[in-house]
Amino acid sequence: MRNDMISRKLLLHITCFGLSATVLQALADAASPAPTLTIGMGAQSAPRYSGSDQRHWLAGPIVQARDGAFFFDSLKGVGYDLQADNGLYLEHTLGYTLGRTDKNSSWRDGSNTLKGMGNIDATINTALAVGWSATPWLSFEARATLPLTDGQGGHYQTSVTLLPLQNDSDTVALQSAALFGDRRYMNTFYGVSREQSNRTDFAPYQSAGGFYGMDSSLTWSHQFTQHWGGVVSADYTWLDDKASNSPIVIKHGGLTYNLGVLYTF
Repeated sequence: MRNDMISRKLLLHITCFGLSATVLQALADAASPAPTLTIGMGAQSAPRYSGSDQRHWLAGPIVQARDGAFFFDSLKGVGYDLQADNGLYLEHTLGYTLGRTDKNSSWRDGSNTLKGMGNIDATINTALAVGWSATPWLSFEARATLPLTDGQGGHYQTSVTLLPLQNDSDTVALQSAALFGDRRYMNTFYGVSREQSNRTDFAPYQSAGGFYGMDSSLTWSHQFTQHWGGVVSADYTWLDDKASNSPIVIKHGGLTYNLGVLYTF
């Protein structure tokens, strides 16, 4: 579900920081936005894997660069986005996920609980998002993420994002997303094959594709100066039967906490 060094849950949170920075930039200069570069550090306390009852801390650098519609983001990858005057937008990215290991890891998802399950390979993926900013404080989005270098299946989400507070120094965001996966994705991350069952104490399990959970988050970003900003957030993921019935899932719900400090040049 979340397999990067700093999970993709942090994407909304860093986006909130970007919104605050954009407001300040607009106040300073009404002309076309110049290329921007943001660097920082992020930290995350999260379950060791989706469904784990153990936690670990992850930390890593954050780098974002943008020139017009094109961007590089250490969390999302490289890509472009387009937005129409009526609020419709499209985003296309080429990114990378780190997979999962069957032992404790300090830099990616994994736990000794999964010993014998084998590793899920890292993969290059492509993501396509289509959304609508209905108002400056309400948006809807559908996103599909597909692997390009390994047959792990695709996963999808539909989300609603509400910004109840947004000014030149603070942004508060509430987001709720429904999570979906095809059959291959579900069995890659939640399934237990007969071979895996023979190597572990887990019973065999296979899942159909479809809806498998909800993800809800609350984010606060604060702009200390025109250049310095910070982001804190709490995120709760709940797994539905297709995922939670898996023998590797110990907890149906899990909290993730994120913290980021960023500097925009």
